Amino acid sequence: MQDCDSVFAMHWRKFWVAGIAAAAVAGSAFVAIAEDAATPEAKKAPCTDDAMIVFDASGSMSGNKVLGIPNSKARIDEVRWALRQVLPSATRYRRVGLVTYGPGPYNQCNVSLAMKPTTNAAKPIMRAINRIIPAGKTPLTSGVEQAAEALDYRNNPGVVVVVTDGEETCGRSPCELAKRLHDNAAQLTVHVIGFRYDSYSWTGGSSVMDLMCLADQNNGLYIKANDEQELVEALEKTLDCPMISQAPLNPIR
Repeated sequence: MQDCDSVFAMHWRKFWVAGIAAAAVAGSAFVAIAEDAATPEAKKAPCTDDAMIVFDASGSMSGNKVLGIPNSKARIDEVRWALRQVLPSATRYRRVGLVTYGPGPYNQCNVSLAMKPTTNAAKPIMRAINRIIPAGKTPLTSGVEQAAEALDYRNNPGVVVVVTDGEETCGRSPCELAKRLHDNAAQLTVHVIGFRYDSYSWTGGSSVMDLMCLADQNNGLYIKANDEQELVEALEKTLDCPMISQAPLNPIR
């Protein structure tokens, strides 16, 4: 029969061995987690990829009617207000650029690369947008194409966020472009925000289905926004990081 000291020693050895084994397992798990965190994919959040805003400055953006009822603000002013709320946080950790389309004579299809992806871009983007007088047609397809080129989309990941109140009116097909971008992109996401946009074609040449195709083919969202607050939420969802956008930031004045 074993004495008390022998029994105690035996149980202590078992406890000690079990403790060493548990520590070894925990250590292995810690190393695995540390190695995963050290990989570039783990360290880089998806909302830090370069982004381009495609801003509709066509003639319809000067309108101020909602379902035929006069509104106090033109559509372009509502979009400016929404961007002022979102850009300070959206540009904190990612480079953002701007393409505009529409400004110019009423029958022209003008597209302008206002700014390539740039750090701390909130104020420069707002300065560019505040100078715009909306006019002209809607070369939406060319605007998205130019934004993708500014992102070097064949070689780098990137995000395009389109804000528009209407469909393509310059003869090109957004859906054809969408398929080409999908086939050639390294990792491109295209989101489309339809602001106060009716789901039928004004011209017969294009429709909301083309805009949905543009997003669907490129890992993006098509979001309808019918007022300023819905537009802010859509911009936060597509351009911002959810956790970052919750941090209090002063909008641009």
